[in-house]
Amino acid sequence: MTPEELADRMAIQQLVCKYSRAIDRRDYALLKSLYAENSIDEHGGMFSGSGAQYVAWVSALLENSGHTSHQILNHLIELDGDYAEGEVYTCNVHIMENAEGEAVNVSTGSRYLDKYTKSDCGWQFLHRKTVADYTLTLPVPTDPLAIKLRRGAPVAGVKQRDPSYGFFRLIVPAGKAQR
Repeated sequence: MTPEELADRMAIQQLVCKYSRAIDRRDYALLKSLYAENSIDEHGGMFSGSGAQYVAWVSALLENSGHTSHQILNHLIELDGDYAEGEVYTCNVHIMENAEGEAVNVSTGSRYLDKYTKSDCGWQFLHRKTVADYTLTLPVPTDPLAIKLRRGAPVAGVKQRDPSYGFFRLIVPAGKAQR
């Protein structure tokens, strides 16, 4: 593997990491920058359209939702010049209200089938297709052990309410100056 191929693989992995951060922190400017101009996103039966349309759709969907956490597991990448393909295994947690108004943990195991393109903007999503592997709905833990484990820890938030904002100097929201 050449140094250029290693650099491309790392850049693609960073692209996928930035997607998770953009979704979980509700950084829609960052999310929009990750999609190529002619991109497609197929998010199961929920959405199918351009990358720009996906950003508009998901931002409206998540604006009033609870906490999410998109975790990346295996990531297989194959390169062919300025084009690449990847299969990304993920575990995603969504804290939401069920029909009875109770907070529940909807956790999904899924895969992203990705096609990437490299341009002057770097690596971007060209086509992302979500495959659902499993979904679990569980109550949000309120037992003494769960409370004890979280006591004193910063609580995740969206947008600038997340503890990562103000902590990092190098990892900043889209549109802010980076070093």
